[in-house]
Amino acid sequence: MNINLIRFILCGAVLLDATCAFSAEFPLPPAGSNMVGQLQVVLARHQDTLLDIARHYDVGYNEIRAANPGVDPWLPGAGTRVLVPTEYVLPPKPWQGIIINIPARRLFYFPAGQNVVYTIPVGIFRPNWPDPVGSTKIIAKVKNPTWTVPKNIQEEHAKAGEPIPAFFPAGPDNPMGELALETGWPQIFIHGTNKPWGVGMRVSHGCFHVYPENEVQLFKMVKVGTPVRTIDQPYVVGSNGNGNMYLQSFEPVEAYHKGGNNQQRAVDAITAFNSSQHQGWTINWQRVINLVQKPNTVPVAININTPDLQTVANQLSAQPYDFAPYGDNANTATPPPAPVTIGNTPKK
Repeated sequence: MNINLIRFILCGAVLLDATCAFSAEFPLPPAGSNMVGQLQVVLARHQDTLLDIARHYDVGYNEIRAANPGVDPWLPGAGTRVLVPTEYVLPPKPWQGIIINIPARRLFYFPAGQNVVYTIPVGIFRPNWPDPVGSTKIIAKVKNPTWTVPKNIQEEHAKAGEPIPAFFPAGPDNPMGELALETGWPQIFIHGTNKPWGVGMRVSHGCFHVYPENEVQLFKMVKVGTPVRTIDQPYVVGSNGNGNMYLQSFEPVEAYHKGGNNQQRAVDAITAFNSSQHQGWTINWQRVINLVQKPNTVPVAININTPDLQTVANQLSAQPYDFAPYGDNANTATPPPAPVTIGNTPKK
């Protein structure tokens, strides 16, 4: 496991009971690099799901599924090698406050005066409910929020055969979770959720959903006035200092670029990065085309004479995944307790 990946554990009485929150924390990369983390492989057991593994490593549903094509998310199978995509290309500078890359469904938090970045997955908006792309700030922190459901959302759910009440009181069954950060955009919050398995999916009506344990961490760290920037970058390009260029590809959000040329967007991102680094990389354009046609969320080396992702993954040593499943009772807005080791593997 990369020594730069720290499982930061913060326990405190943020809610009614003492809880533990987990968030991926990395030192900022040195000059010439804009990547953090490292890919990992774990061995699933018969009782594990991809969603359990994803949640433990602060990975979203979209990321774990795309990184493991052909693997059943609910029943990977005992002994299955699961690639955990815990390597990230950081968003473009300035690295300040909260930055959310909407197509990546990932939030990055750069606390002021600290040489670190925290990153967590987010659930984003459903089709026809696009979020603004731009800048705002956190204007309030709300404990135990309630939710009065707008009529258009009630009507949408009713038409889909999933009626919901007009009002949700505070508590573990509230879709807004038990903690929420209010942005300057009307009715848009960064909040926990009563359906954490939806993190990494398109599930919201404009808000950004995070695992409840991650919201505990954010709520403690983020101050009112913290800048928030949302970006639309399905193709992010980076280097980790090893002499290679990487492309991390995500499913584009059509609401922002209806009928757009995705291949050209990827080419433009690669060309701009190549020029800015003065490295003169020669690009494997067929690999780029493949990544545009089938986004996989994992940073893949795209300069010539570099191994493909499958080769890289096969060379990684697989570690046993020895943590108890979260279980149905963890699928609420209340953060679960710290993961319990059921084997001899130390907690990550």
